[in-house]
Amino acid sequence: MIYGILLIILGILAIPSLILSKKPDAKDLLDKITPYQGWIGCVFAFWGLWGIISSILNLSWLGIIPVYWIIYLLVALLEFSLGFIMGYSLITKYALSKNPTAAEKGEQLLAKLLPLQGTLGIVAIVLGIIQIIGSFIWVLA
Repeated sequence: MIYGILLIILGILAIPSLILSKKPDAKDLLDKITPYQGWIGCVFAFWGLWGIISSILNLSWLGIIPVYWIIYLLVALLEFSLGFIMGYSLITKYALSKNPTAAEKGEQLLAKLLPLQGTLGIVAIVLGIIQIIGSFIWVLA
């Protein structure tokens, strides 16, 4: 459930222009969060990376509850992707600055992900809601 809530928050942070077009009074809140966006992105990128690794380590779930495993992997991929986009400047500064090859690969990944940021944000919100509903279903089952 926590993954779902965090994914919704990340999705909202990834699509500020869409949020502002629907709710102009949200600008104050988004302005307060903007200075921390890089750090929030870094946390989500590493959390998503851990989720990807965890889903690979738990491939046995695929045979037991495949829908849950697929949603778990998709949530982790979205968290990593959006976190990487939002935290790229800090990731480059602290992790990729020493290795020019890694920095170049990071630039290439960012160039691929950046045009998809709005779409990924919307998908993150929808998948976050599905994750929350699914967590209740699997707990009750």
